[in-house]
Amino acid sequence: MTDFMVVTVDRLVHVLASGVFFSGFMKDFFCLPRPLSPPLHRITMSGSAALEYGFPSTHSTNAVSVALYSLLVLRDNPSIPDNQRIIYIVLAALYATSIVFGRVYCGMHGFLDVVVGSILGVILALAEWVYGPLTNQWVWYGTWVAPVTVTLAILMFVRIHPEPADPCPCFDDGVAFAGVVVGIEVGQWHYSKTSFGWNTPVPATVPYSFQSVGLVSTALRFVMGVAIIFIWREVAKSVLLRYLPPLFRFIGRIGLVLPRRHFIDAREYKSVPSHLPDETIPPIGQLPRMIRRGRSDSVGPQSAADAYETLAFRERKRRESLGQEGMSPGSRSPVRSPLGQENGNNNVNNSLGGYVQQQQQQRLKEEEEKASEETYEKQERDMLSQIEKPRVRYDVEVVTKLLVYSGIAWWAVEGTPILFELVGLGAGQPGADK
Repeated sequence: MTDFMVVTVDRLVHVLASGVFFSGFMKDFFCLPRPLSPPLHRITMSGSAALEYGFPSTHSTNAVSVALYSLLVLRDNPSIPDNQRIIYIVLAALYATSIVFGRVYCGMHGFLDVVVGSILGVILALAEWVYGPLTNQWVWYGTWVAPVTVTLAILMFVRIHPEPADPCPCFDDGVAFAGVVVGIEVGQWHYSKTSFGWNTPVPATVPYSFQSVGLVSTALRFVMGVAIIFIWREVAKSVLLRYLPPLFRFIGRIGLVLPRRHFIDAREYKSVPSHLPDETIPPIGQLPRMIRRGRSDSVGPQSAADAYETLAFRERKRRESLGQEGMSPGSRSPVRSPLGQENGNNNVNNSLGGYVQQQQQQRLKEEEEKASEETYEKQERDMLSQIEKPRVRYDVEVVTKLLVYSGIAWWAVEGTPILFELVGLGAGQPGADK
């Protein structure tokens, strides 16, 4: 693996994590639904994607940011032959455009969603390109203040994440990626200080050479690394969900609780189920089902936001229809007071009979509006009853997800590399480049 690829992979994690977090931040802030269905069909392979808001498009953000950052890396790497450079540029362009326009084609986003998402991707890629090297240098060569500062900054962003009007999985994805960044920064900072990591091409580089490790050891490293991640996830999640609620109740009693909408306070439940669903990294038993999962083509509301958007659209169309039916070509001038003023249709004085007729029409209109409201409420109940209810969410899940995914990232950048060296699956020369 070349030097520029090592650096690029590390920074691409930052690009992807920031794309998921900040696009989700904007989704929960604006709470704008996806394009109306019907008439659109929504084609997706993710069950949770349709439950998110639509503005901006996270897929567009990540596609554009990854493609642009890759092109910036290619520009500053003269060792790549021109023919390969052209191929990489074409692949990056196809990757970004296919995903951006694919989100529109699949009915998951409108043009404004993908345009703003793409702009956000450009901003994040440029920010990582300009400030990423400075941040890495600060973490690699700094004291413990560097990882602590990064961790506190990320926790602050998690805390100020907007609370959406409806339950939305954007926050879960953002918290997971925030935890990943924390684990990476803490792990790289500490790993760069040990005798196991190499300083070439950058500090905290994991020692690896296929020539020295071999095919069998490489395969064992892969299997062991994946197994450790799943074991850590299961064990850490179970332990945290069991022991965090009492701690949260104690914190709540002394007035330091930080409530969040759609999450139940620890003082309102006795225990948390040991196996809560996780769309980011599912339990290993669910992997076969996810691999066999096919494409879904759905029509109709799939979330509460979709339902309210559909009902509002129907109500607007109904009012427009009533307004057009109640206005004939000869009745477009205003109806004046019955006390001697002109009528808009025939310019004669309003009589008592006309006044009574007007009152009757007003009562009929009020009755129609009341019936319409009752119909609207019935449609709302029927539509919401057909939507899958969001599961119960517990306040301890936020901290649990942060710690679990921080641990996963730490195992990836420090824990497993050290373990490989200790069990004889390493490059065989730990610290040789120190």
